[in-house]
Amino acid sequence: MSDHHDARHDADDTDVVPPRPWLARSRVVVAAGAVFLAVVGGVTAVSLGLGSNPDRTSAGANAADTAREDERAARNNMRDSGTVGPSEVTPSAASSGPSRTPSRTPSRSPKKSTSAGTGSSGSCGVSFYSTGSTTANGERFDPDGLTAAHKTLPFNTRIRVTNPSNGKSVVVRVNDRGPFVGGRCIDLARGAFAQIASLGAGVITARYEVLK
Repeated sequence: MSDHHDARHDADDTDVVPPRPWLARSRVVVAAGAVFLAVVGGVTAVSLGLGSNPDRTSAGANAADTAREDERAARNNMRDSGTVGPSEVTPSAASSGPSRTPSRTPSRSPKKSTSAGTGSSGSCGVSFYSTGSTTANGERFDPDGLTAAHKTLPFNTRIRVTNPSNGKSVVVRVNDRGPFVGGRCIDLARGAFAQIASLGAGVITARYEVLK
């Protein structure tokens, strides 16, 4: 019987499972790893969420800057082209009427002309004549008188005729019509022509000025 008891005792000793400390450590490591992964995942999600906001903020800021630059460029173009925008119109400019330009006082100086005696003064060919009995205004022609013929000036208009080659001048009165030769504007009576040039010259280029 003692042998049998010893045999059972040996069998019981054989069935007892010794403790396994490495298994417990493995479970602890697995649990710690799961916690770490959860923490890392949460941090990553938060980082992604926070990172998207700066991107959106930056994009919005860039869009606002672009809009401001476009508006500034448009205003510069309006100023360069002389166009005034609605915000640049001042009340005084909007309410003011058209400016009045001061009336110009007619100049009393004679109008210059170089055509054949059509203006108040100028230069043209001057000749003389000594034949005829009656002038165009009905007067008796005096070849030695200080008179002249002109195509358009009113009768009794006084003209000063100057010979630029010698500076001599004579004042004559219009009482006849002529001359009817191209390039000439005044036909002096022989006596008037003799005061400023030689009769042998026949025709001279002279300056004239309408006095009255």
